[in-house]
Amino acid sequence: MELTNINGILTLNLNIAATIALTCFLIILGKTLKKQILILDRLCIPAPVIGGILFALLVFLLNQFNILSVVLDTSLQSTFMVAFFTTVGIGASFNLIKKGGKSVLIYWIFCIILIFAQNIIGLFGAMLTGLDPLLGLMCGAISMGGGHGTSATFGPTLESMGVVGANTIGLAAATLGLICGGFIGAPTSKFLIEKYKLKPNKFVLSDLHNQVNNEDNFNEEVAVCKDTTASSKLDSSEFIKHIFILTACMSIGYVVSNFITSITGYALPEYVGGILVAITFRNANDKFKLVTVDYSCFDLLGDISLNLFLTMALMSIKLWELKTLGLPMLIIVLMQVLFIVLFTIFIMFRLLGKDYDAAVMVGGFIGHELGATPNALANLNSICSRYGYSERAFFTIPIVCAFLIDLVAIPTIIMFINMLS
Repeated sequence: MELTNINGILTLNLNIAATIALTCFLIILGKTLKKQILILDRLCIPAPVIGGILFALLVFLLNQFNILSVVLDTSLQSTFMVAFFTTVGIGASFNLIKKGGKSVLIYWIFCIILIFAQNIIGLFGAMLTGLDPLLGLMCGAISMGGGHGTSATFGPTLESMGVVGANTIGLAAATLGLICGGFIGAPTSKFLIEKYKLKPNKFVLSDLHNQVNNEDNFNEEVAVCKDTTASSKLDSSEFIKHIFILTACMSIGYVVSNFITSITGYALPEYVGGILVAITFRNANDKFKLVTVDYSCFDLLGDISLNLFLTMALMSIKLWELKTLGLPMLIIVLMQVLFIVLFTIFIMFRLLGKDYDAAVMVGGFIGHELGATPNALANLNSICSRYGYSERAFFTIPIVCAFLIDLVAIPTIIMFINMLS
């Protein structure tokens, strides 16, 4: 850590240790504020978003008044990003997908449709507002369904291609989408439930469970897809074994990504190979029992990696770049919100069966397709606590959100980027 004077402006240079320490502090600060401020907790805004944005605002003010310039060492940011996405791949169990049956498939198809729709809306909005088409794409599926994690992943990639402000506008759009998803999801479900006088099924929906031979194993696998902090106690040797599996998948993944890029000519984010290798490992291990694994440990590693990566990405954004991009970004996000509300009410709700489960799933869908999985689950809890439990919604949405979306979203985003570059 070093304080220097450059052209009359104090510059604080933080080394990697100081940057990580600051990152951890901002995560703790975000969690504390979330507990104290009810609206932040209700909207399920992640702690890294709260802490990271607050620091970015502070740096913005210091910069605007020429008080202090802060230089961060975020060289480990990409490593944390790859680690997180690799844990997503490790969670991709084909057995679990098959057990979900028809409801998972239909819901997944709606998510795929929205991925393409959000990208097209982003490009159309960019054309209307005069934005670079790639900046419009940052306001599409990257920031909407992808959230802060995907925005922070593709933003630097586009900036390296010369698209100034891509990271900032993507993260800003993701934040706005997160708020809209929290405010709009549950009320939309409420509107459908009350308009059509829908009631929850009082009988146990056993059709899903009939497909499962071992109920305990079923519940254990479903838990892997949910956002939990539960983790069994591991000794140091077991923990190191899981870190070895994760980093081995990451290392081989780098090679796979480079190989795919070399034979196809498509620019791939560095984490794609990690996902592919991790999926291969997970399903081979499910079949052949190669090694004993506690998947809750990977949940923990993924959660830590995402928090560090996301906070680093947010705390280093340059808010002053929004001076000229803020209004076009706002217009495109509002277009996205209007489309998803109309899509869910007039198309998705009807094709899902126009029943109580369908209405509840609409709220979850809006939550994660404008924000993130925690938003979806918060919407489900809010709706079901008032009107009644929906087993199908609580089973389907975590499975699709956990990994199925990324299997289609990432290749689709890469395809759009390569088409426009």
